[in-house]
Amino acid sequence: MDSVDGDPFGLRAGLKNDSELMALRQRGRKGRKIERFQRGQNKLIEALLKPMDKHTSDAQEVAEASRLGVKIALYSSLGANLALCVVQLYAAISSGSLSLLETGIDSVFDIFSSGLLFWLHRKAQRLDVKEWPVGGSRLETIGNVLFGFLMTAVNLIVVVESTRVAITHDKESDVNDFHLEALVAVAAALGVKFLLFIVCHFFRKQSSQIEMLWEDHRNDLPMNTFGILMSAGGSKLRWWLDPLGAIIIATAIILSWTRTLYRQFGLLAGRSAPHDFIQLVIYKALMFHKDFDAIDTVRAYHSGPNYFVEVDVVMSRDTPLWKAHDVSQQLQDKLEVLPNVGRAFVHVDHETSHHPEHQRVYEKEKRAPSP
Repeated sequence: MDSVDGDPFGLRAGLKNDSELMALRQRGRKGRKIERFQRGQNKLIEALLKPMDKHTSDAQEVAEASRLGVKIALYSSLGANLALCVVQLYAAISSGSLSLLETGIDSVFDIFSSGLLFWLHRKAQRLDVKEWPVGGSRLETIGNVLFGFLMTAVNLIVVVESTRVAITHDKESDVNDFHLEALVAVAAALGVKFLLFIVCHFFRKQSSQIEMLWEDHRNDLPMNTFGILMSAGGSKLRWWLDPLGAIIIATAIILSWTRTLYRQFGLLAGRSAPHDFIQLVIYKALMFHKDFDAIDTVRAYHSGPNYFVEVDVVMSRDTPLWKAHDVSQQLQDKLEVLPNVGRAFVHVDHETSHHPEHQRVYEKEKRAPSP
């Protein structure tokens, strides 16, 4: 391979060592901001100078090393969610607490969510490439969107029901009945959720499934804690604290899933990849072969959780067709094994004065004179 060797742009000179970073940090608030920026620049420069094969092998080593941990986190979450669903539903039904009912409903949908993600992940790996040429990476994103709409709808019902109970309340007592067993059951479920949160935290970057489970456990911790407090408050202080807690929890879940839906829609709609990743692709493409005169266009955008990458390179008009094809194919193959890249497309041109590929130019039609 006639690639460009070394560091022709002198990027390595921009690296800051630990002593220089420490000196920046000691300058106060502005210095700490510069230090954080410089650490990011160090990571970017190191990524640019790292060979593409090294990027691929490092990602494979991380995935292989974390495979057992990912399985443990996944199956433990599935099993624990099933057990916690039974416990929390018992607590909600036995106490009649709306706050605990909301946490119980959330636990029921945790099982559905975990099962759906597990099934979609397996389905995506077994799709027929003739029927689904782009693969099944977007299936998990579509499943997240559908589940998000369902969670939003269910929690809207909880908000309406809790509001109705608060408005139509006619009990003479200022407090609800106290059920210690129900609160203990939910507290035990909270402890298990915390352990699952810790387990999933270490493997969330290796699997989109684990990342979704980690977010779910993270969200459940404050929700369940708040549910216990508001249920106890309704039994010891004022009855209206219980329906108020259910309304607040349901609203928080709706807002959380609204943000998740926005992010997932961006993945389906083709949101641009992070700027650092695009810079990596530009640099690696430019350094890939000495016969590349320039890089005309680089696009990287989401197709589900993975990226589609488009690169337009410029070669001399005298380059033989076989060579232009072989070099561009080699670059495409290298790009497609980078972490999180689902598909890459490399286009070869001999100049840069043309309009960008795939960009339609619409001209306004002249209105014909009226007869």
